[in-house]
Amino acid sequence: MRLGFSAGEKRTILSGRSRHGPLSVQRPFYPEGDVCHVYLLHPPGGVVGGDGLAIEAHAAIGSRALITTPGATKFYRSAGETAYQSQTLRVESGAVMEWLPQENIFFPGALVELRTRVELQGDGRLALWEIQCLGRPAVKEVFDQGHIDSRMEIYRDGRPLVLERLRIDPASRLQLSSMAGMAVGGTLIISHAADAELENCREIMAAQGTDHAGATLLDDLLAVRYLGNSTEQARRLFTRVWQQVRGTTVGRKPCSPRIWAT
Repeated sequence: MRLGFSAGEKRTILSGRSRHGPLSVQRPFYPEGDVCHVYLLHPPGGVVGGDGLAIEAHAAIGSRALITTPGATKFYRSAGETAYQSQTLRVESGAVMEWLPQENIFFPGALVELRTRVELQGDGRLALWEIQCLGRPAVKEVFDQGHIDSRMEIYRDGRPLVLERLRIDPASRLQLSSMAGMAVGGTLIISHAADAELENCREIMAAQGTDHAGATLLDDLLAVRYLGNSTEQARRLFTRVWQQVRGTTVGRKPCSPRIWAT
């Protein structure tokens, strides 16, 4: 799936769209006027061993795009082959991209490789979150077999800002903590943040009383981490932080996608 966003006369338009395979998008939405909201659809609802999903999104100069998904992405038990999913996001100078998908759920026995690469140019702005859920904690199902290799890379003008890797392999003797025995981990990254946004974020965490959460600044990137056993709590924390700081970082008032309320 390839998506391209361009600045039109009055609003951002979905100027490029091509696909091969199950991923699709329907018409864009404009609940806040000029920002283009797009829902990325995966009708099969799940990913199995041997599947490969590749998503590319490009925000051209002056465009503003928000991309989300209507539900969680489920990675099912594999018979031996690895499932792959990659996301490549390119944000040109003066553009804004908000990548806010629902969580990934890994069923026991899943073999998965995930890659997220973000390329920012100039003063291009970014809001991004990823939430990973091992097994299904609501039904006491644990991720006791399988393998997950997840990477996140964020660059600005070719310079690395964030390089992260999470590897989960319960069968490995080198496995140290497996997220401290907790099932849900998440990361939220918002660019163009400063001390005021960091303080706002920490106030939200203190008021919400999340399992384990922390926040810091990486240059101008606000990095928020969640570790616990609830995808709902992770989404609630990230949504509240995003809404609180959106005005000063992205330059827009809070406006949650309609699909989140269904």
